[in-house]
Amino acid sequence: MIPKDNISFINPRDFNKLGLESSHHPARLFPDFEDSAELSVRCFRNDYSASRIARAVEDCNANLLNLNITSEVSPIGEIIVDLRISHRNINAVARSLERYGYSVDYTPECLPDADDDDTTARRIGELLAHLNV
Repeated sequence: MIPKDNISFINPRDFNKLGLESSHHPARLFPDFEDSAELSVRCFRNDYSASRIARAVEDCNANLLNLNITSEVSPIGEIIVDLRISHRNINAVARSLERYGYSVDYTPECLPDADDDDTTARRIGELLAHLNV
């Protein structure tokens, strides 16, 4: 059996030498991935299920890269879970999570850009012109 990732275990005493604060440093918990997006999900503690969240994400042909339960609580007592998925456009994943009963918090950086829609429309027009349709 060959490991997919090179996982190294760091002695906690060596964190300061490496410039890390602890094993819970944000750079370690949320490493940079290309083509990924982040979103937050709210639910009551009794409704939380990591496997259901992963299933909702995978229903949209995306991979769940990170799942972290935060210490934040919404005003009505819901826990907040931060997700990182392997798609830039999270609209389909957000709809899937809502179908599973989770509330998705939208942030400006996760909403699709209008430039992407303009680029797509322009490319479709160029393709149709090229095909003489």
